[in-house]
Amino acid sequence: MKEDIKNILNQVVDEKGILRLTLDDQNNKNALSEFMMQELINAIDNASLDNSIKVVVIAAKGNVFCSGHNLKEITDARSKDDEGASYFMKLFKLCSSLMQLIVNCPKPVIAEVNGIATAAGCQLVASCDLAISSSDASFATPGVNIGLFCSTPMVALSRNVNKKDAMKMLLTGDMVDAPEAKRISLINDHVPCDQLTDSVMKLAEKITKKSQKTLQTGKEGFYKQYEMSLSDAYEYTSKVMTENTLRDDAKEGIDAFIEKRDPNWNNDQ
Repeated sequence: MKEDIKNILNQVVDEKGILRLTLDDQNNKNALSEFMMQELINAIDNASLDNSIKVVVIAAKGNVFCSGHNLKEITDARSKDDEGASYFMKLFKLCSSLMQLIVNCPKPVIAEVNGIATAAGCQLVASCDLAISSSDASFATPGVNIGLFCSTPMVALSRNVNKKDAMKMLLTGDMVDAPEAKRISLINDHVPCDQLTDSVMKLAEKITKKSQKTLQTGKEGFYKQYEMSLSDAYEYTSKVMTENTLRDDAKEGIDAFIEKRDPNWNNDQ
């Protein structure tokens, strides 16, 4: 089995420290199979610990970015004694772990969406810190159409999109085009297909020039404060900014700004 699927996730790191993870299981519409999810988890785990990697990009080959869970795996599991219950729980927990890992990864993660992103594929886009799509991309949470509500995708979707727009996607299962996805903040922007990779890589390269420790602090702080009350968020971020201000990179950045020169980050390693 592994001989057939071992190359479904391509990994390339460039000289700027940008890791490109490219889903390449086009026969299965780049579905988040159990194996694909584990490969993504391993790759992002490794990137989190690798100081040479500064930004992670998740892309895909073909005209489907990601079709969500592999429904063949779900159907096959129904033959088990418990009708698949234990397998389904394992599968959905694995998917939830992947999505949380993306959010908790200390490196910024960008989705490069060419084509269709549905169900858990849409969840994958929503879980990334930033997302840029081709202008002909489309998004949906269509589980309701097959009697399987997109409950776990709903978690990521509802944390990016306002309630009414999220509920419309979840209750109708309708496709959302790229301009609408931008309007509801599911993606940051959309560009012509032939400009997609260049646009994503320019954005990623811009981020690599920032202090990596500062980016880590900011990303972690953003998601933590978002779940807090207003007063707790200000209390927490005041402490974070105090600690940040005391770091070498903050001192260097302020000096560089005053002296009108480029900063020389040491990333406080």
